[in-house]
Amino acid sequence: MPENLQISDTYSLHRGAKIPRLGFGCYLIPDGKETLQAVNTALEAGYRHFDTAAFYGNEASLGKAVRESGIPREKIFVTTKLWNSDHGYEKALRAFDTSMEKLQLDYLDLYLIHWPVPGKRRDSWKALEKLQAEGRVRSIGVSNYMEPHLRELMAHAESAPSINQIELSPYNFLRRQREIEFCRKNKIHIQAYCPLTRGEKLGDPELEKLGRKYGKSPAQILLRWSLDQGFIPLPKSGNPQRIRENANLYDFQILPEDLAWLSNQNENLAVSWDPSGAP
Repeated sequence: MPENLQISDTYSLHRGAKIPRLGFGCYLIPDGKETLQAVNTALEAGYRHFDTAAFYGNEASLGKAVRESGIPREKIFVTTKLWNSDHGYEKALRAFDTSMEKLQLDYLDLYLIHWPVPGKRRDSWKALEKLQAEGRVRSIGVSNYMEPHLRELMAHAESAPSINQIELSPYNFLRRQREIEFCRKNKIHIQAYCPLTRGEKLGDPELEKLGRKYGKSPAQILLRWSLDQGFIPLPKSGNPQRIRENANLYDFQILPEDLAWLSNQNENLAVSWDPSGAP
């Protein structure tokens, strides 16, 4: 049966870190006033988990919002990511320093490899392991890793990844079963980016019909599905109303038969990068 959830609920990662089960994505939110306003609205709505990346260009504004929030640092979970051009042991360490200079935080909660760049990702992972051992980052993980990438990593890693962040919604759920099963077997939590399909499916008549059944928007239905699957969705919006709406997921439960219906809406949909063929 679906769980009774709260926005404060967390999962335990390796080494005991706690990650909130709902995150706020910062992709494509412009640096400066827009990011500050979006993060502040999200904090007011109850979000305590924020996802950025060097590639997003808004680390400085996210860090500023966290520092000036008045909320104790240990209550906010911050993720950033290593960009493709920064792979390799020494380059990854320098890239982390650059991100932390922008964030201006004493430590990072989660550092991810953004993409499985061939040839250098093993050395990059060693750099992440060093940063974790030094306590500069609490948890480490990967993004856009398919099963072969995960198997390669697990074969040489001293520390297993805590997280794999992949595009995930009902519309590509069946396509990602190998990755989901591998992660669950190895206790790697899955973060779901583009959980709202970048809006492509929000006008689906059947999804709208399901939303009316529960008195919720299509976006809320998709996010609650993600939570009930055990994923960590990362909805992104710069619109204050939508930011609040996307956090309002805890006063209803989707019935098992409706969860099953959603899980079978597979269209092999990819609205972002598709790493399926990455070597």
